[in-house]
Amino acid sequence: VDEVEKACRVDSLRFGVYLSPWDRNRADYGSPSYIEYYRNQLKELFAAHSPVFEMWFDGANGGDGFYGGANEKRKIDGKTYYDWATTLKLIREMEPNIIFFSDAGPDIRWCGNESGYVNETNWNTITPDTLYAGKGGIQELLNTGEENGTSWIPAEVDVSIRPGWFYHAKEDSLVKTPEQLFEIYLSSVGRGANLILNIPPDRRGLIHEIDVAALQGWKKLIDERFRTNLALNKTAKASSVRGNSHNYSGEMVTDGNKETYWATNDEVQNGHLEIDLGERKVINYILIQEYIRLGQRVKNFSVEIEKDGNWLKVAQGTTIGYKRILKIEPVEAQKVQIVIKDSKACPVISNVEVY
Repeated sequence: VDEVEKACRVDSLRFGVYLSPWDRNRADYGSPSYIEYYRNQLKELFAAHSPVFEMWFDGANGGDGFYGGANEKRKIDGKTYYDWATTLKLIREMEPNIIFFSDAGPDIRWCGNESGYVNETNWNTITPDTLYAGKGGIQELLNTGEENGTSWIPAEVDVSIRPGWFYHAKEDSLVKTPEQLFEIYLSSVGRGANLILNIPPDRRGLIHEIDVAALQGWKKLIDERFRTNLALNKTAKASSVRGNSHNYSGEMVTDGNKETYWATNDEVQNGHLEIDLGERKVINYILIQEYIRLGQRVKNFSVEIEKDGNWLKVAQGTTIGYKRILKIEPVEAQKVQIVIKDSKACPVISNVEVY
C-alpha cells in the first residue's frame, strides 16, 4: 500500500483505498468481534496513509470462505451487520474530506453494473434512505438516479481493462482495445459520471505492456478526437437571456470559461442556443455542460444543425449534468443549435464544445 501511495504522490494522482469488509479467512466473520477487528484495520490504514481521497465500499456481504478452518458459507445482514454509520464516522474523524463510495453513497454511488456505463438519463440525485451496500434489485435505480432524489450522490462507473479484476496471463489477448475504452469513456464520463478503470498489476508488480499500449492508444484517441473545439470563441445567440444581462448571454457558453454560463429568467424553463462556427465544418461530437454548482436541471434537450435553411435534429437527450458528450454521424454544418425543451428550473449552461 505504501509503495502505491508514494507512486501516486510522485505523479500527483489522488490516492484512494478499498478494504473489503468481507474477510474470508477470519474465524469470527459474522460475529460482533469481527467488526471491532475491521475497524482497527481501518484505523491502522488511515493512520499510516493521508490524505486519502476516496474510500470504496462494495456489497461484500459474505459467501464461501475458509473462516479459520470452518470452510463454509456465511451470509450476513448487509443492512445491519457492518453498522456503516459508525464506521464512516470513525473514518471521517481521521480523514474529514474523504469521499465515500457505495451503493448508498453517501458521497458517490455505484452505477449498478461493472460493464462501463451509466444510462443516458443520469441524475446526480438519489434518495438513499433505504439503500445499503449490497442491497439487491436496485441496479436500475443506481444506474439512472432519481430526478427528485433527496441527496446529491453522483454515479461512479467501475470497469476493468481486462475480463476480470486481477491479472491472468491467459487474458492477455482479451485486454480492451483503445476503441473499446473510448466507447466506455463516452458512456461514463460522457454521461456525467466519474470513471474508475481497473488496471491490475501482473506477477512482476508492473502494469503489463499490453495494458500500457491500450491505455496509450486510448489517450491518443481522446486527444485526437477532442483536439480542436470548433465552437471556441465563436458567436453564440440565446433565445432568452436572464435580465437581458451580458453576464448571462449566449456568448458565455463558447468563451472557454466554465465559471460563466448562459441563463434565462426563473420562469423560463426552456430555450435554445445558436452557435455559428464561422464556416462549414464536419461535426462528429457535441459536448454540453451545465453550471453544476447550481444543480442539475435539464430534463430534455436536442441538438440541431442548419441545413438548407432549416434546422435538422441530429441528437436527442434527457439529462446533461456536469458533462454530456454526444456522438453523431459526421455531418457538415456551419450552425449548431442546442434546444433545451424542459428543465427543472431555468437552464444554466456553462459550456458547449463542437468537434
